[in-house]
Amino acid sequence: MGAVTDPLWADVADVFDPVAMGRLPDLWIPGVSAADWQALLDLVVARGWWHAYAEGCRVLPLPTAARVLSRPCDAEVPTLCVEPVPGFRAIFRFLSDETIDFDIDLYELRGQERLDVFCGFLRAIGRRLDRTVFLCPEGAGVDVAVLWYEPGADRIAVRHDR
Repeated sequence: MGAVTDPLWADVADVFDPVAMGRLPDLWIPGVSAADWQALLDLVVARGWWHAYAEGCRVLPLPTAARVLSRPCDAEVPTLCVEPVPGFRAIFRFLSDETIDFDIDLYELRGQERLDVFCGFLRAIGRRLDRTVFLCPEGAGVDVAVLWYEPGADRIAVRHDR
């Protein structure tokens, strides 16, 4: 793989504006399966990223994706908090076996250094799953993605008509 160039903070700072985007924008990976969820869990462990899995208020050992996704319909939605570096957290919610859904806190992403960490995080997930990872304003759908990882090009892309 050739050199990867991440966007410059000056060019994308508006994408990370908590007022315009909502403090907790949505990240989506549509069209996944339980195997993709398991690949994500395996990536978290393989990278040594700090993580905490919880069902309601109970913090539990990280289960298999098959176990999480086979929970009863009326069960609480489990969460997986992942910190690829201290002070930058992603919160994954096991809402569906067809979509990986997670949030980040835009107040944790200020400046080029944190942007590079974020882009590396998206890239690691997108590469492992060979899927596009979309960043969308809080509460919006994939159709309004403002930034995404493109696996075919192995790059972070930004919508320029924002």
